[in-house]
Amino acid sequence: MLKKVKKNKLFLILIFFLLAVLMIPTYFWTKNSNKDLAERKKSQLSPVIMVPGSSATTERFNELVSTLNKDTVEKHSVLKIKVDTDGQLVYSGKISKGDNEPFIIIGFENNKDGYSNIKKQASWLNIAFQSLSKQYTFNNFKAFGHSNGGLIWTYWLEHYYSDYSSEIKIKELMTVGTPFNFNETSISHKTQMLEDFIKNKSKIPSSLNVYSVSGGENYESDGLVPENSVEAGKYIFQNQVNHYTTMTVTGEDAQHSSLPQNKQVVQLIEQYLLKPVQKGNNGPQRNSNKKDKN
Repeated sequence: MLKKVKKNKLFLILIFFLLAVLMIPTYFWTKNSNKDLAERKKSQLSPVIMVPGSSATTERFNELVSTLNKDTVEKHSVLKIKVDTDGQLVYSGKISKGDNEPFIIIGFENNKDGYSNIKKQASWLNIAFQSLSKQYTFNNFKAFGHSNGGLIWTYWLEHYYSDYSSEIKIKELMTVGTPFNFNETSISHKTQMLEDFIKNKSKIPSSLNVYSVSGGENYESDGLVPENSVEAGKYIFQNQVNHYTTMTVTGEDAQHSSLPQNKQVVQLIEQYLLKPVQKGNNGPQRNSNKKDKN
């Protein structure tokens, strides 16, 4: 009987020891996790993350970024990420110390058109975003997408954003020349992509502000994307997000490929995506970030 009691005691001591060993890494993991969460909550970093359209690389927004930096007193650093088809990330540039509103440009080795590629590109965007969220403790960001870049962001919001929404808030999304119904000129014929976007729109955060910008080279399109295809975005975002605003830019550089460097588009980015700051001599002053509501 005495031997049995001793065995039970030894067994209990062993169990207690094993539990203690297991609890030590759990304790430090929880401590580090809480520390990371606290740092993320107080972070001032609020990047503008840009995704180019089909056939475009991470160099697509060079002129746009240069123009924006000429306008602002506080310069924005640029980090570029190319995602290979195997999910490997290739970085260039950097986020400068003290820059709380950097530009991050994410492009893809496979930058082809088509719905199947949009889905793949959204998954690659998620790989890059996951990496960014681990390296930088930002709690909010703004998104910009030209052409198919807006489609990639929309698909990402509906299929991946929920993994981050408790810690990282997307504040604004601006799409420029985005063909939500591809090349269809009439909304009476919805593509499979548009139907899927509409079906899953409830996953898009209701707090989001969306700005859909179209080019007005003529009354029907920006020279490539039909105006009705851009306007089809209302079936996805209207009555789902906080604000959904549509705008059309005209005049010089209103053609599809020229839209990112269009002066009116630059001003819209300054007004709706960037924090209110004092402008230099080359740009207007801006004292508020007032939203238009449609």
